[in-house]
Parts: sequence; C-alpha cells; structure tokens
Amino acid sequence: MESIPSSRKGYRGLPMEGMVARRYAKLRRSGGQIEDGKRQAVQLTAGLPDGAHLLEVAPGPGYFAIELARSGRFHVTGLDISRTFVEIARENASRAGVIVDFQRGDVADMRFPDESFDLIVCQAAFKNFSRPREAIAEMHRVLRPGGTAIIQDLRKDASDAGIRAEVAAMRLGRMGAYMTRRVLGGLRKRAYTREQFEQMGATSPFGRCETSTSGIGVEVRLKKLEAAA
Repeated sequence: MESIPSSRKGYRGLPMEGMVARRYAKLRRSGGQIEDGKRQAVQLTAGLPDGAHLLEVAPGPGYFAIELARSGRFHVTGLDISRTFVEIARENASRAGVIVDFQRGDVADMRFPDESFDLIVCQAAFKNFSRPREAIAEMHRVLRPGGTAIIQDLRKDASDAGIRAEVAAMRLGRMGAYMTRRVLGGLRKRAYTREQFEQMGATSPFGRCETSTSGIGVEVRLKKLEAAA
C-alpha cells in the first residue's frame, strides 16, 4: 500500500507534507469543525448495517474518519496520498481510542480488491485530484453493489460573499478566518461546477449521479447498481 508510482502525480498544486500539513491539521480542529464532523458522520451513516465497511479518501488529519469510527459499528479505512497526513491521522486515532486503518495511496489507483466498501466519502479534496475521472472509476470498482460514493466539495461558482459567510460560520480566530478565506478563494479556481460533476458522473461507470448545492458547496452522490438477478 505504501508504493505510489512516482511518474504519476496524484494531486494538483503543492504537496501537503511536513509543516504545511501540520498547520492545516491544526486549522481543521479550530472553531466548530469537529462538532460539524460529528453531526455529519451520523447523517451519512444512517441506515448502514453494523459491520459495514467505510472508506474516506483524502482524509487529511483523519478527524472525520475518526468520527465515523467512534460508534464502533463500522470498519473504517482512510486513504491519503500524503505521508505526513497518514502519520498525523494515525496519531489522532490512537489518542481518540478508535480503530481506523489509515493507509497511504492514490485514489486514482487504489490497492483495494473489487467490491470492498459499502460507503465512500470524499470531503473537500476532489478538486485536488490530478486524475478525477480515474478516481471516480476507482470508487466504482471498490464499492459493493448497492454502495454509494459521496463527494462534498467547494463549488467553482461559489461567490466571494458566500465564502465570507461560510468562513464566519466556522467560528475561527481572526487570522485563521483570513487565511481560510484566502485559501478557499484560491482553491475555487480548480474546483468543479455542479454541471461538471454531473457530466463526469454520466460518463463514469456509475452512469449517473445525484447532485445538490448548499452555500459554497456541492454534494455528489454516485450509487453503484445492484447486480442483476
């Protein structure tokens, strides 16, 4: 799992390693972000049976994957291309007293067997993938029939006013809020519109997707069809 083809860069932009990754991990703990993650973990796993296998791709410092695992009902895996994030996430899971299998790898070339997971979640990271279509195809491959992949990310057409409102709701400090607004403004350039996601879903092995928008974000749900009887 540790081997990543060096000839293929799995991310767009600068790598999140070392001190950059650790500063980002600290920022992600600020304000009400952890509490928001707890609520989302409950919402996204509602209806899943005990023992379901969950995958978060690009979990970063691992906070959301840890919330997915807190109930002890699910088998949770996290896959991130950053060596530093994998280290941080493993440390965080150990401190939280939960079991999450954090591994290093590229979402566009996952080393998991076919039909390994019941749910895949990707939050605030899809815009950074250098091979987005391959990433969606890989999500389809490793999902079990009837499983769902959920992508939540910044919209390319998010307004400056929307970004300011979103950051204000995070309840960050003055400097943290300023930096977050700057970062989101920059990341918006590489993000996708709702229509672009729908086009990718339609031309992927999923064949279609459901999309919705809220604030500056877009949510994409890709469901793998049940096997024909």
